[in-house]
Amino acid sequence: MFKIPKHQVAGHQAIDGNLGPLIDDSGRFYKPLQDDERGTTELAFYQSFSSMLPHHIRGFFPVFYGTQLVEASDGSGLRPHLVLQDITSNHLNPSILDVKIGSRTWYPEASEDYIQKVLEGDRLTTTVTLGFRISGLQIYESKESGYWKPARKEVKSFSADDVRLILRKFVSSNLEPEPDCCFASTIYGGCSGILEQLLELKAWFEDQTVYHFHSCSLLLLFDKESVLNGRTVPFVEVKLIDFAHTVEAKGVIDHNFLGGLCSFIKFVSEVLTDSKVSTIEASFN
Repeated sequence: MFKIPKHQVAGHQAIDGNLGPLIDDSGRFYKPLQDDERGTTELAFYQSFSSMLPHHIRGFFPVFYGTQLVEASDGSGLRPHLVLQDITSNHLNPSILDVKIGSRTWYPEASEDYIQKVLEGDRLTTTVTLGFRISGLQIYESKESGYWKPARKEVKSFSADDVRLILRKFVSSNLEPEPDCCFASTIYGGCSGILEQLLELKAWFEDQTVYHFHSCSLLLLFDKESVLNGRTVPFVEVKLIDFAHTVEAKGVIDHNFLGGLCSFIKFVSEVLTDSKVSTIEASFN
């Protein structure tokens, strides 16, 4: 009944006897509930968020189906799992980006040891300098080549220039030597593209004072094949995931998340603008 997710690009994975999420054939994702306050926090968020969010924002979050006792992937027996929407289930060969948002991924109530540990990781990635970092990715190339999925160690070492290159590769028909960005206008642009969805989220974060989303990720995904097959409205999704460190905002705007989101929007916008300039220049040559 349960399987290891084949499209998971970041986080703990249920492989080699480790504890990680599972999926089933009905489009549901089973995330182990953590034993400490992180599990309590994430469960409380999912139990309350739908009543706290405006209707047009709820679609940015996975559907929550409750909790269920499931045989843990590490063989430790029955364990409570969050039952969520498997975001990838409606995608045949999804290209995926997992982007952790915020220049600070630790939460104020954390212990000093935890803060120092996380802060060290933030400084070694683009988290502090850019306000976000890529946590994982896979880019579908073709039926013959499959996916390009760099190792976690390589992803952690990404510089700002690497991030720009990845955002170009994400919407290209080729990965080397120079990404062509031929899908940029379709995937990043348009009334239902990634940029428009990010701007809708930004507008909400400019006003919302209900939650502060520490160490939360944006998941971006689309099917390249749907674009190649000429679908006028490609299936592009932007989702927020990972809420183990979400806390009450107490009437204060989440400037940490908002700042990181604005920075990420700028990087995506640059790719879209550059691709349009390249198209115009090509038409004159």
